[in-house]
Amino acid sequence: MNRQSLVVELVHPSNGLVKRIQITYKAVTLAALLVIVLAAGALGAFSSYMRMFLKVSHYNELRSDFDRLRGRYQHLQQESKQHTLQMASLETLASEISSSYGINRTVGSSKPMDEDFESDSNVKESIEQYNFLKAANYSHIYHHYAQRWQMNLEPSLWPVMGSVRSPFGSRMDPFSGEGAFHTGIDISAPMGSDVHATADGTVLSAGWSGNYGRLVRIDHGNGIETYYGHLSQFLVVPGQEIRKNEVIALSGSSGRATGPHVHYEVRVAGTPVNPIKYLGRPDFGQVQMSARVAGHSDLGL
Repeated sequence: MNRQSLVVELVHPSNGLVKRIQITYKAVTLAALLVIVLAAGALGAFSSYMRMFLKVSHYNELRSDFDRLRGRYQHLQQESKQHTLQMASLETLASEISSSYGINRTVGSSKPMDEDFESDSNVKESIEQYNFLKAANYSHIYHHYAQRWQMNLEPSLWPVMGSVRSPFGSRMDPFSGEGAFHTGIDISAPMGSDVHATADGTVLSAGWSGNYGRLVRIDHGNGIETYYGHLSQFLVVPGQEIRKNEVIALSGSSGRATGPHVHYEVRVAGTPVNPIKYLGRPDFGQVQMSARVAGHSDLGL
């Protein structure tokens, strides 16, 4: 036997012949080294893959956190803009009241405001004006002031250019096919048409409201409110003072609707009444509109 090699004997089971295979120690060593190298390479590749997998997972978590924070930032930015508009409206109202009733009280000097942000001094000035007016029997002053500018308190205008496609009262529900009571009228209008306030008043709400979709509610005093539903965009905020014929939103098909239109309601003491008797001739550049109240297919709520 050669001491520098291994001999492997293979015996044939049928004829008993023996076959000897001689393998040198050097070949065995090389084979072992090759196996070790391959195993090390495989382990290194697996380790690299795991590191990459962990990095991708971490990146996805960071991306998810970033998207969530960006959404939160956009929401806060929108709220900030709404608060800025409300504060500006309050400043204007305070200044007009002070000027109209001779209330001469200096609460600070006005400074230019950025389009998106207000300085601390302006915010403090607005708060001081508000507190001063409140202390000076503000509710009594506002009552008389409101009567001066709110001259058109009863709805008497078409909110949008179009024809009445669904009347007030009993009708067939366009979704269920069953009988239903329609609390307003549906006026057809292309997507994005200007929607006008039908009387002077104050915006009660401007937001999503179930089947109405995007809805604006305006309080006109004396228990009269108007509803404008299925809108695509708001142009007013809650608490804003509105004049008759002012554009408050854009028409759309949000909520429970089968096509672009405006759902218009007039409510007296919380009870829906037929808006037809409040609709006068259009006075904001509309063409002659057909106000047919029967014989047309329903559009939605």
